[in-house]
Amino acid sequence: MEGPTPVSALIHAATMVTAGVFLLIRCSPLLVCTPSMLSIITIIGAGTAFMAATSGIFQNDLKKVIAYSTCSQLGYMVFVCGLSGFAVSLFHLSTHAFFKALLFLGAGAVIHAVVSEQDMRKFGGLLGLLPYTYAAFFVGSLALMGIPFLSGFYSKDFILELVSSSVLASSNFAYMLGLISALFTSYYSFRLLYLTFFGNSRTERLALEHTHELSGRMAFALFVLTLGSVFLGVCGRDLFVGIGTDT
Repeated sequence: MEGPTPVSALIHAATMVTAGVFLLIRCSPLLVCTPSMLSIITIIGAGTAFMAATSGIFQNDLKKVIAYSTCSQLGYMVFVCGLSGFAVSLFHLSTHAFFKALLFLGAGAVIHAVVSEQDMRKFGGLLGLLPYTYAAFFVGSLALMGIPFLSGFYSKDFILELVSSSVLASSNFAYMLGLISALFTSYYSFRLLYLTFFGNSRTERLALEHTHELSGRMAFALFVLTLGSVFLGVCGRDLFVGIGTDT
């Protein structure tokens, strides 16, 4: 994650990183004709979700935690494609774009505020200095964890519900790893929030002297992404999944 944070947000939310999932969705007429390939996709996707979530727990670089989170969420999108839930995968791809872009831009705001430091072990106590950034980061993290009534809840919960109701042999494997990955996601998200914004400050004095909140245009971008992270799930579920769904 050596590139500028706005570039990281764009890549992880809507372009290069998610292109593989979008390709699977576009190739759905071909994939449904090959059940064995769908099983392979399910197993690989579930393993990816678990592996990336496990790796995210041990990262100390702020952007690397979010990057591994992206890889884990892509695993969810892939293994639900293996169960022919292509519309649900596209739903999670869309909601994920908002809260992941929000998290990356929030990370960029933190890194910019502390003079280009990315190690979370050198942060701490930034809540009082960056309250607006924390609020946006908090909403994005909750959406990533799938907290009820935020966008990530509707899409991720529907994925797990679809997997749990499937009768395919690979679905039990995907369901187990999906639940464990969701638990790990909650852990590293809370860890990120705590190390960055709470506790005693571990930031160098020189960096603290230059710490400042976002400018107007940057704050507006976070506000728009926050709205999408909160409302896209409830507003878009009928569009992606079907009118009248109870999810």
